[in-house]
Amino acid sequence: MQQPNRDEKTIRSFGDEWNRFDQSRLRQDEAAKIFDDYFSLFPWDALPASASGFDMGCGTGRWAKLVAARVTHLHCIDPSDALEIARTNLRDCPNVTLHRASVGDAILPNDSQDFGYSIGVLHHVPDTGAALRSCVELLKPGAPFLLYLYYAFDNRSTWFRAVWRCSDFFRHGISRLPPAVKHFVTDLFACTVYFPLARTSLLLEYVGFKVESIPLSYYRKHSFYTMRTDSRDRFGTPLERRFRKDEIAEMMRCAGLLDIRFSETAPYWCAVGIKAL
Repeated sequence: MQQPNRDEKTIRSFGDEWNRFDQSRLRQDEAAKIFDDYFSLFPWDALPASASGFDMGCGTGRWAKLVAARVTHLHCIDPSDALEIARTNLRDCPNVTLHRASVGDAILPNDSQDFGYSIGVLHHVPDTGAALRSCVELLKPGAPFLLYLYYAFDNRSTWFRAVWRCSDFFRHGISRLPPAVKHFVTDLFACTVYFPLARTSLLLEYVGFKVESIPLSYYRKHSFYTMRTDSRDRFGTPLERRFRKDEIAEMMRCAGLLDIRFSETAPYWCAVGIKAL
C-alpha cells in the first residue's frame, strides 16, 4: 500500500503557525504587493472565461482570497487546522470550496482544472517531485501551473550560502521545541535578525546602494508582522527541502509541464509551466 506523501509533524506545525498568524493583521496593500511578487508570471489572460482551479496548500487562504476575485471557482486544499482559518478568511468568497486533504489525495478528478498553483508548500512534503506530478495530473491539457519552492541559493555567493547553512542548523533544533517556546524563539529572531537586516537594507537602498545581496533584504519594505510570520515558517517547520533552479525545471518537465518560465526577481524560485497537450 502506497504511503501518503505527507509529514504529520510538519502538518501539525503549520496548523499551529497559522492559528497564531491568521493573517488578519496583514495589511491589504502589503498582501497585494507580495501576491504580485509571486504571481507576476501567471498568465491570467490565457484562462478561459469560466476558469476553475486549485490552491494546493492554501494555509490561511491569504492568496486564495486574491485569486478567487479573478476566477469563477477555486478549490482550496490543505491538510492542516489552517483550513478552519481559511474558512473564516474566505467567508465572503462564495466561489471557493475548501477540502481538508493532502497532495495526492483523490479530491478532484484528473484533467479537470483550468489552472493550479502551490506557493511555498511542496518543499515541505517527503517527495516533492511526486507531489508536483499529483498537482499536474489535476490540470486540463494546456492549463498553467504556478510553483514556488524554496531555492538552494544557487544564484548567491559562497558566503551567502554559508549563512543559510548556519541558519539551517538552528532550524533543526528550533523546529523540535514545544509550540510556545518555538514562537518565542522565532519572534526573537524576527526582532534581532529579520528586522535589523531588513531596515538596514531599506536605509542603504534609500541612499543609493544595491541591497539584493544582503540577507533578508527582501523584507526591507515589509511589516514586522510578515517578518514574524516568515521567521516562524522558516525556523519552526520540521521538514524543509531546497532546490536549485535546474532541479525545479527538471521536476516540472518530469511532471508534464512545458514552456517553463522562471521569475528573475525575488522571491526565488517562482516558475510557471503549461501542462502538455
